[in-house]
Amino acid sequence: MSMERLQKYMASLGIDSRRGCEMLIVQGRVTIEGRLAVLGDKVDPGVTLVCLDGEPLGQYSREELVYVALYKPAGYVTTAQDERGRATVLDLVSDIPERLVPVGRLDMDTEGLLLLTNDGDLTYHLTHPRYGVEKEYVAKVKKIPGLEELECLRRGVMLEDGLTHPAWAEVLSNGLVRLVIHEGRKHQVKRMLASVGCPLSALRRTRIGSLSLSGLRRGEYRFLTQNEVDRLREDCRNIRNGETK
Repeated sequence: MSMERLQKYMASLGIDSRRGCEMLIVQGRVTIEGRLAVLGDKVDPGVTLVCLDGEPLGQYSREELVYVALYKPAGYVTTAQDERGRATVLDLVSDIPERLVPVGRLDMDTEGLLLLTNDGDLTYHLTHPRYGVEKEYVAKVKKIPGLEELECLRRGVMLEDGLTHPAWAEVLSNGLVRLVIHEGRKHQVKRMLASVGCPLSALRRTRIGSLSLSGLRRGEYRFLTQNEVDRLREDCRNIRNGETK
């Protein structure tokens, strides 16, 4: 018997990210052998009867793992479904048969690199705060930050939800601002720039860990190579072990 944590098992079936599966469990939507599941439960894959909303997970199979880099345009929401009927990022990869999950989120008006996959383990490691994988953004701002504002960003700024970690911040030659952060708070880059008096008018994510946006145009996607996937996994391990890139 090979027991596996319930949320990890669900994520491996492509149902959602591991954290997303944890939420399904907390919401009381998952049962094990007829009883309500709780966080911490373990199952024997392929043997234990697990149901989501009353439907056995046997309808899902362990798909071949797929990794997709997408250049998300502005105007798309980063979710699988939108109750308001807006276009989602999955509409841009609708010809891919596997059930993909966005890794993290980009605001509707933010464009740039988005990773989609059915690999629940990698999704977990790239989005969990403890791993602190770098995310790089380029912002068009309404006011160019000076040295004082840049130093504030580099030290960390106080937001409503607490002090941010230090960021790499610089003004590019074309007047844009490049910001590299290790967190994933809601609207974080937008709020950081606003807090130093330099509100943004447009934002693009250009890198996640070692994976860059290079070679893609708006709305385009490509499959990652095995080497790129291995490097993303290494990004998570290096940060966890306190190494620098």
